[in-house]
Amino acid sequence: MRLEENPQFPQSPDSAYAQNLIFTLTRLHRVIAAKVNGLSDGRLGVIDNALTAAPTTGTWAQGDFVRNSAPAEAGTAGSKYVTFGFLCTVGGTPGTWVPARFLTGN
Repeated sequence: MRLEENPQFPQSPDSAYAQNLIFTLTRLHRVIAAKVNGLSDGRLGVIDNALTAAPTTGTWAQGDFVRNSAPAEAGTAGSKYVTFGFLCTVGGTPGTWVPARFLTGN
């Protein structure tokens, strides 16, 4: 189910406050709907913590996951893989990270 990106709020607000409130709610709803719809579609562009390598700064908890924004096939014949993200195995600043990979079968 997708969120409606053009909400229908009352069209004739009776005060400047109500007009500003409706404007702000409409804008906020559009941003939230675009983010949720992008996430449900699996779009990488809406994910805020996608990186090309494991984090080297910031404080992270065990179990945190960062998507790889530049996945590519690597390895040698018979053991090729794609790193699709990075998993924090020991929390800290920046924590201990391991690549999350899957074999491609090539």
